[in-house]
This record gives sequence, structure tokens and C-alpha cells, in this order.
Amino acid sequence: MSMHWAALLSNPPADSSLATDPAGIAVWALQFTPRVAYRDEAVVLELAQSVRLFGGEEPLHELVESSAAEMGVTFIAWAPTSLAALALARAGIRDGFARPLARLLDPLPFEHLSAVNAHAATLSRLGCRTLADVRRLPRGGISRRFDKELLMALDQAYGLSPEVHNWVTLPETFAARLELPGRVETSPGLLFGARRLLLQMGGWLAARHAGVTAFRLRWCHDAMRARDAGDGGEITIRTAEPTQNVDHLCRLLAEHLAKVQLLAPVSDIEISATEVTAIVEHSHSLVPDKVRQGESLVLVLERIEARLGKTRVLRPVLMEDHRLEWMQRWQAQDAARPNATRRQTTVPQPAWILRTPLKLAIVKNRPIYQGPLQLLLGPDRVEGGWWHRAQGEEGCRNLNVQRDYWVALSAHAGALWIFQQRLGTDETAWFLHGHFA
Repeated sequence: MSMHWAALLSNPPADSSLATDPAGIAVWALQFTPRVAYRDEAVVLELAQSVRLFGGEEPLHELVESSAAEMGVTFIAWAPTSLAALALARAGIRDGFARPLARLLDPLPFEHLSAVNAHAATLSRLGCRTLADVRRLPRGGISRRFDKELLMALDQAYGLSPEVHNWVTLPETFAARLELPGRVETSPGLLFGARRLLLQMGGWLAARHAGVTAFRLRWCHDAMRARDAGDGGEITIRTAEPTQNVDHLCRLLAEHLAKVQLLAPVSDIEISATEVTAIVEHSHSLVPDKVRQGESLVLVLERIEARLGKTRVLRPVLMEDHRLEWMQRWQAQDAARPNATRRQTTVPQPAWILRTPLKLAIVKNRPIYQGPLQLLLGPDRVEGGWWHRAQGEEGCRNLNVQRDYWVALSAHAGALWIFQQRLGTDETAWFLHGHFA
């Protein structure tokens, strides 16, 4: 199975940007995939199983990148392996799928792979500058002269060996702390840093399929404070119903902070989820709520297919065939074709048909089914299938049919769909083929 990795770098620039804890980014990233791990200074995500769930590669990339920017992530790279994604992120190359992986990695300085950079002095004396230079060295000599991690890292980055990761575990509770870039003296000024922590909490809630009904914001006063100011303060925010909506939580927090007066400048803040409730979606409709809210049914079916498998989601497809048994096929979602044009008939067709037509008894040349049948409408002649062959227990048989269909009325069974077989020696044979609703 092909892999689809993202590497998230959060190295803060030299200005006053907030430092981002990789652990916080990892918890936030669990809303997109359960396969999140650490690689050196980066957080890496394996998203192959999530691509169709989020509507394709581009929508998923845009969603991750737009949210990650608010989390303080400075660069994201996408590639078939986690080490390749990390190396490309360090080099400032976003798309690791634009060209063959080797063509993207070979020109990179070998410093972009940590296991290779550990031997920078020796490799430089050997004349190596890029990953391609290191790969051109004899593998036997590399294995004898350097540790095994160097060759292993090269093979894993280029997709020649499998990668092993320790996946991040979703914590049972949420509490995150953030050191502010400077002294904040007014309570509304806490909202910028608090939003980043709320984004982490939103990712944690989404991964747990839960909503928060209460969370607490705590702040610590700077060490250079008045003696009577105390260590800090806190407020608790409650919601009317469980929610994961970060924008809504930010608006609520802003309203409460507007009423708070800080006794001293604040140096760091902490947000914890104090009351969490599982979100259970109830719907009495066969059509998912998102479809009724405007989302395409095709996208919903694709997500269901991604979860259950291609052979578990089928849809009926109308075929260009006049024979009732083969007029419709159940096909996989991605193999389904647009509906064919239906044949115009002179009589109505039933809602249910029998898998195998039932041969009827005949009394005085009249078909019998729970009593004599009265022919109401017909005949509607159907001919075709001379090209159709089917393999059965008796070998290959031709499925050519010549039938006259009628709507018949039974005193006990109601309206029936019957036909008289016109192909073969027994031209008087009648069959029951369907029931009307």
C-alpha cells in the first residue's frame, strides 16, 4: 500500500513568534489520522487512509495546512516516506509527489537527514555534499566505516526499507500550557495564545469524538510582580451543549476575558478541558445529515466506501438491456456508470421480481396461481440476449429470451407480472416473474 506522509516543522523564527510544543501539535494532528509520530524536531503524519475520508488529496492538504498555520507550524512537506517528508521540509520543498522521489532527494545536502549528518566531518573529507554523493559510495564500505543507522536512514528515506514508528497515544484528558512571547498586561491580550491552545483542544476532541461543556483558562503572573498580585488567576467557561467548534469557544472566551482585570502582567497560560461529553449523532433519515445540508452524496458514499471497503458499498445501475433480470446491476461505487435509457413499455413493471421465474400451472390454457388469473394488460414482448452466455452447473448456457409479458390479477395474490415463454417447444408455458406493490 502506498504511503502519504506529512512532516510538520515548528521551528520558531528569530522574531517574537510563539514557540510551539511538538507534543501539542501531535495531539492536534490526531484529528486527521491516528498514525502520528515524532521525527527529530518534526511531527509526521501518515495520511493514506484519510485521503478519501477528507475528500481527496488537495482538500486534505489545504485543511491541514490552513489549521497548522494557526498552530505555529512554519512549514509542511508531503512525501511517500516520513524521512523524505522531513528532509524536504528542512529544504523548503512542499510537494514530494511532484517528481520521482529520488530526483527530489538526490540534490539535497546530506545534512537534511540527521543519521547522515551525524558523520558530516568524515563524509565531507570524502568529497560528499549531497545525498546522491553519499549513495554513490560503496555500500560495503559504508556499513564497515559508519554505523548501521546511516544506510538504514537512506533506505527508509528513499522507500527501499520499511519505517518503524512509535505512534503518539491520545491522552485521556486535555491540559496544555503555553509560554507567552512577552509580558501581557491586559486580559484581551491573552486571547491570541489561548486560541492556539483551543485549537489543540479542538483536535483532541475531534479525535475522541467528544465535545467540551466546560474548560478552564489559568494564567500565571510574571515573576516581576507586586507582592499582593498573587501567583495568577483562572476562569471557567461553560457551554450550553457539547461542542468542538474552536471559533465558538474563542468567542465565549473573549466575552469572559473582557470582564477580567489582570492584577499583574502574565507570562504563561494553561487551558484544560474540565467537562467532556461524547458526541452521539442521532438521525432518523436514511440520507446523512451532511447531504441534506448541501454536501454531495457522492462524497459521502466515498467516505463510507473508504471505511468499509470497495466491495461493501454498491449502487444500482440501469443497464441497456430489455430483459428484466439484467436491466439493473449492483456495482461498486467507483465502477458505477450513468443510467442508461430505459425501454418504453406498454404496461407497468413490478416493484419486486423473483430471482428465478416460477413456472405456473395451466388449466384449460389459462395460467393458475392461487386460483385462475385474469389477464389485464399486455402483451409486452421482450426479445434479446442471443449474445449472452452464462456458466452454470450444467455448463455454458444461452440466455436468449422471447417472452410476452402481462399484468394479471389474482383474487388472493393481487396484481402479478407474468409472461408466456415464446422460445422453445413448449409455447404454452407461463411463468410468474414479479409482484406489484
